[in-house]
Amino acid sequence: MLLPLEGVIDLHLLRADPSEVTRALARRGVDANLIEDIVELDVVHRSLLQRQETLRAEVKAISKEVGAAKKAGDETAAAALAEQSRRLGDEEREAAHEAELAGVALRNELLVLPNIPSSETPDGLGEADNVECSRWWPGSESGAPEPRYEEFQRVPHWEIGEQLGLLDLERAAKLSGSMFPLFRAQGSQLLRALGSYALQQHSDAYEEIRPPTLVLTETLMSTGHLPKFSDEAYALERDGLWAIPTAEVPLTSMHKDEILKEDELPRRFTAQTACFRREAGAAGRDTRGLLRLHEFDKVELFAYVTPDQAHEAHMDILRRAEQLLQDFGLYYRVLDLCCGDLGGSSARTFDLEVYAPGCDQWLEVSSISWFADYQARRANVRFRPADGGSIQFVHTVNGSALAWARIWAAIVENGRQADGSVVLPDVLSPYLNDTVIPAR
Repeated sequence: MLLPLEGVIDLHLLRADPSEVTRALARRGVDANLIEDIVELDVVHRSLLQRQETLRAEVKAISKEVGAAKKAGDETAAAALAEQSRRLGDEEREAAHEAELAGVALRNELLVLPNIPSSETPDGLGEADNVECSRWWPGSESGAPEPRYEEFQRVPHWEIGEQLGLLDLERAAKLSGSMFPLFRAQGSQLLRALGSYALQQHSDAYEEIRPPTLVLTETLMSTGHLPKFSDEAYALERDGLWAIPTAEVPLTSMHKDEILKEDELPRRFTAQTACFRREAGAAGRDTRGLLRLHEFDKVELFAYVTPDQAHEAHMDILRRAEQLLQDFGLYYRVLDLCCGDLGGSSARTFDLEVYAPGCDQWLEVSSISWFADYQARRANVRFRPADGGSIQFVHTVNGSALAWARIWAAIVENGRQADGSVVLPDVLSPYLNDTVIPAR
């Protein structure tokens, strides 16, 4: 299914001020020649559409003349006019074909064009240019020093998991290949407890959804994951379906092709799903344990909002994700991603990273993004202003709260005791048989 051109990016903005769009996207490293090519394709496409319409109008006018000539008994004139009509009809069909080809070419270029970054997004070309906003650790509010870790906490989670019967990566590989996890006993219970706790914490303001984990191509296109990131996704080609990389995908299209009322916004959803990613670019990266997986569980927060509500909705998801990390007692930092490290659909993103002492790494556990109207245009989700003004596209925001595999790893490493046991966060006690995993 082809998205309408107006459902790809704001063409009115591109036509009205191409130099501003070029300047803004240059901050993301987009070549100015690409914008120039798109503008030229748009001009050609509109010109061909106009020619098609002109020819169609001429054919209609001549058809009336044919009828009038026949009515007047002038068969010679009618035949000449009919021949002219057939010739113009052939030209119209050719113009329509050329317009369709130009439209496809234009759409293909627009589909991979990233979102315009927020003016507040830091400049930079890669992750080294991301801006650290803050750090939190237990007691940091009262001036406690940064955590110091004991040697018994410097054991990586994959070793702890194997020792305590929590994680069985060898059998997981036997079942599915590498980078798929298999949790066992209290390790599996911990994973379930994390999701249950988070969903309960979000239930005050976010409607819980259990969406499908297989979606149509157009659903994955609506978020911007297709066509650019097709190599990262799992496709079921026989059925025309894709395994979702995040619950953001089905949640974004919950109200596809609908017009909401302003007083219905914001509309907030939360969902826990399995997430599937091929990790096609993982070669050379650390893939031990749970650091990089093809399948993992994640709770997502998502909202449709008006432009005026977007900032507060974005910050609400950030606060909730941070609160969970604080509830778990994990040392974390907040990064404001630079333009060059933004996801293609995002206008601004904050990443949360927890410190895992056994891996001695900062692990990304949440990306919290404001997409402006980029995804809503692709999914065609709009709202009718309460004051009766023109119908507008909603804005979308979303973030993980949280992605559990790396949280699981950080909790197990942080909670390891000198005797080899693991102490789990107290807040999870209602969802666990015991908050202590005994040593073996």
